[in-house]
Amino acid sequence: MDTESPSDSSERFKLYDELELQEFQDKFVIKSHQSPNEGFWISRVDGNINLLDGDTVAESPTKTSTIYGVVGTIRLVIGTYAIVITSRKEVGSFLGFPVYRLTSMRVLACNEALRFSTSQEKRDEAYFLTLLKVVESMPGLYYSYEADISLNLQRRSKLVEGWTSKPLWKQADPRYVWNKHLTEELIELKLDRFIIPLVQGSFQTAELKLKDSCATLTLISRRCTRRLGTRMWRRGANFEGDTANFIETEQLLELEEFKFSFLQVRGSIPILWEQIVDLSYKPHLRVISHEQTPNIVEHHFHDLSQRYGEVLAVDLTDKHGEEGQLSAAYAAEMQNQQNVRYVPFDFHYHCGSSNFDDLKILYDQISEDFEKQRYFMIDRKGDILEEQKGIMRSNCIDSLDRTNVTQCYMAQKALNLQLQRIGVLTSSECISMFDEQYGKFRILWAEQGDEISLEYAGTNALKGDLVRYGKKTLTGIIKDGMSALSRYYLNNFHDGIRQDALDLISGHYTVSRNIPSPFQRNGFEPLSKNVTVQYLPVASALIIGGLTATTFTLQQVGRNAHQYVSSVLCAGITAGVMAIVKAKGRQFCSRPRLCGLL
Repeated sequence: MDTESPSDSSERFKLYDELELQEFQDKFVIKSHQSPNEGFWISRVDGNINLLDGDTVAESPTKTSTIYGVVGTIRLVIGTYAIVITSRKEVGSFLGFPVYRLTSMRVLACNEALRFSTSQEKRDEAYFLTLLKVVESMPGLYYSYEADISLNLQRRSKLVEGWTSKPLWKQADPRYVWNKHLTEELIELKLDRFIIPLVQGSFQTAELKLKDSCATLTLISRRCTRRLGTRMWRRGANFEGDTANFIETEQLLELEEFKFSFLQVRGSIPILWEQIVDLSYKPHLRVISHEQTPNIVEHHFHDLSQRYGEVLAVDLTDKHGEEGQLSAAYAAEMQNQQNVRYVPFDFHYHCGSSNFDDLKILYDQISEDFEKQRYFMIDRKGDILEEQKGIMRSNCIDSLDRTNVTQCYMAQKALNLQLQRIGVLTSSECISMFDEQYGKFRILWAEQGDEISLEYAGTNALKGDLVRYGKKTLTGIIKDGMSALSRYYLNNFHDGIRQDALDLISGHYTVSRNIPSPFQRNGFEPLSKNVTVQYLPVASALIIGGLTATTFTLQQVGRNAHQYVSSVLCAGITAGVMAIVKAKGRQFCSRPRLCGLL
């Protein structure tokens, strides 16, 4: 069996890791540094992509630069746009092969024909190009030139012989390939060595020294692209059973003689529900009653059991208020799932906001199932010694903060079992007894939580100090407060356009000249955004000014009775403006324009 060692590299498929970008007046040329005859060019006039034919180009390029890969191409209303990697950072290795984080991208515009377009087409193209600029700053994208990082170790170890000699895009699990839609034209042209499968999520690694043993601990999170989106605009499930913020997290432990893998998944509650932003701090949460809900839940858990085995579903939501209503609806549907154990656990009730160790209450409820699911283990020859027979699926409302704390706790339990299995720790010892190494473990999980929260909610995770230190700290409380305010702002005023960008690059929305402009259809002019949004600064200024004037005139009432009338008038105007803003709250918010909620 292939043990994924670097010594196999001569038999493995490898991508070009450095490319030359040549810019001409009429085209972009992208070719390999190692093999200059290998590459392609894109016409800047019509956007057509052509293979290099070996002919010498007579003129010299206006600019030449080094790039580190091609994210893909996309055709908009008029032009074709290529997205390339302009900088990267090596962040560790996956089973012996270097892994990189994409640190910057550039969009190459091939849209010279735009000047012959209608005014509406120009406006549409400008908005779509704005969305591609949003894509340029997408966080948490990882890749390798030599190994597919979308497959976990257990799945990789069961691949047929010769699988790793196939192009990386063929090896990859399509549900975790962030740029799958963007690579379609490159695949058609068989540009296999230029096609990089990108995984969005997190990649963290640390070296542990326990007694006389050295080990590498790696944490990989892979975000599913089937219901890609932002926190408030992608909630719950779609009709196919795909859930928002669905992430597979793999904890890899590598020692000289053995490799271990432990998997967990998270995802939004798999029923139909929404929480539409409306300027309130905590928008109303609504469960959508639909006759297809039982089928949606069935599809979701059937897919999980097919991929991972037995499923343990842990629901960390509150059991009162609107969260409680959602949790109750989830629990009611789970009564019909025969092969899934559903465990409700009110995280806030049991752990409050500060006691990480009280997760022992949850662990005591599920320890038998959890330990029966086991973990994956192979020796240095690649022989399978243990298989993970099931998966723990965790969720809270966002499947971010409470979920990350809980998954970290369970990962710690799995790590103890693995280290005890091979004698690095005795049966009475655990990783938490080694302060420095335990600190490294906690930091991996805290940084992972921050990164995947940044991708979904736009900020670092809340409760990060629970993961780092096992308790709340004053610094952590302040950071959580700042993050909560940032989430409020981003969710209300920015995430609509970010959702459109994700729908565009993932192929959930397809641009076509043969259909009406989505902006005309939705009564939306892309360059001016939403007319209502334009009045928000004015409304905010009126409210602030009114409150200030009311306060000032009230202070003057004792000196001049006429000021009382002015105070009432200012207060009335202010209250009226606030009432209008509250009533029209949804219209003041940034909303996605390309796709519906489901």
